[in-house]
Amino acid sequence: MSIRVLLVDDDPLVRAGLRLMLGGAPDLEVVAEAADGGEVGPLVVAHSPDVVLMDIRMPGTDGLAATEALRGRPEPPEVIVLTTFHTDEHVLRALRAGAAGFVLKDTPPREIVEAVRKVAAGEPVLSPAVTAQLIAQVSGGDAQRRPRAEAARERLAVLGDREREVATAVGRGKANAEIAAELYMSVPTVKTHVSRILTKLDLNNRVQIALLVHDAGEV
Repeated sequence: MSIRVLLVDDDPLVRAGLRLMLGGAPDLEVVAEAADGGEVGPLVVAHSPDVVLMDIRMPGTDGLAATEALRGRPEPPEVIVLTTFHTDEHVLRALRAGAAGFVLKDTPPREIVEAVRKVAAGEPVLSPAVTAQLIAQVSGGDAQRRPRAEAARERLAVLGDREREVATAVGRGKANAEIAAELYMSVPTVKTHVSRILTKLDLNNRVQIALLVHDAGEV
């Protein structure tokens, strides 16, 4: 079955380029387009996309608000943030809201297509190295970081020792196989721990685990 994609960008040329790019992949189908975040909800209901490519800066409802609204739905589509600058503070906020990752608008077409495939398969498309860079550049000064660090440590305190080790490894960018080798457990066991961590912390994906671990100063 095709991966159903919704394009959200206020620039019609960008949408046309994305439609052309994604339309060349036999397993992807652009099912609808929106020029503003406020149009996303009804289009999701009407077309049931698997992935939403979401611009952040739009004149009406921005991509952040639209992402938050989408991720609050039952069984929401995955969201990939479209941005021009990877230091944009809105990208970090969108990831905290539950976006599965982001791609730069000048990313090669092949990589954008692959990003959609990965997100549809449940894999985030934001490397933890970039996550760390974002946090370092846009999290603010010590006065802003300290309360967030304390809150993050409190949230992580609900995890068991083994879950905490797995969460820290996720925050360091380790894949499941690498975590399994490092912690002397099987890959299925790692997957089970990750699922429990997501449930206990009420998070959507591994990116949010990484962000929380970074906030807590664990890596």
